[in-house]
Amino acid sequence: MSWWGKLIGGGFGFMLGGPMGAVLGAAIGHQFDKGLDFSGMAQPGIGNQERTQLAFFTATFSVMGYLAKVDGQVSKDEIRMAEMVMSQMHLNAEQRKTAIELFNQGKAADFPLHDMLAQFRQECHRRRNLTQMFMEILISMCMADGRLDAAENHALKDIGQHLGFPPMLLEQLIQMVAGHQSFAGERPVSRADSLASAYQVLGVDSSASDAEIKKAYRRLMGQHHPDKLVSKGLPDEMIQMATEKTREIRKAYDTIKDTRQSTH
Repeated sequence: MSWWGKLIGGGFGFMLGGPMGAVLGAAIGHQFDKGLDFSGMAQPGIGNQERTQLAFFTATFSVMGYLAKVDGQVSKDEIRMAEMVMSQMHLNAEQRKTAIELFNQGKAADFPLHDMLAQFRQECHRRRNLTQMFMEILISMCMADGRLDAAENHALKDIGQHLGFPPMLLEQLIQMVAGHQSFAGERPVSRADSLASAYQVLGVDSSASDAEIKKAYRRLMGQHHPDKLVSKGLPDEMIQMATEKTREIRKAYDTIKDTRQSTH
């Protein structure tokens, strides 16, 4: 987490500037109030990996907070989801405190959502895999209680629009996340339900050909490959989340393939 050391020791949050810098500065607050002079420091340009990682961290936890409150109240399931992401990132005490403060910033009535999204899209610098991973995390937050209500659905469409996701693609992502949650669920499910969830994970219909299924599998594995995502700016602390995604995608593909082979 090299960007964390720069954040604390060098005012990296202020160097981001814009609404992200303001929200991060408010979240980390007192740690910047030490009379540090940033005027002579070179600001890393957009596309810089550490800057992108910091932007991803800031946007993820603050917008998760926004979505948790969008339906009027923050549920225990949504808090549990945020804590799960923090655990997967192996945050230390100070990092966890900052993530919680970002989450709380997102819940505030004056949270500048659209300004944050505009800057996040710019910071990602056309790294589509990152914005998709971001959307998948947000969808998981909204569906933490096993359903997607009207307010959450409307908010996701609004966020998707500002990040350049067509409604059809957003709906596909929602179905994929629903499939992931069902496929990786702890409750036992029937073989038919497990197979249906496997198709959802790959984002294909059960009528798809073997070639179409393999193509979807390879595309998703490429999009979620941990090394590729980290190289594009995903904080390396989130590699466990990406690894789990690829594991579920592979399991879903194997489930479909084995089922088809056994019925031929």
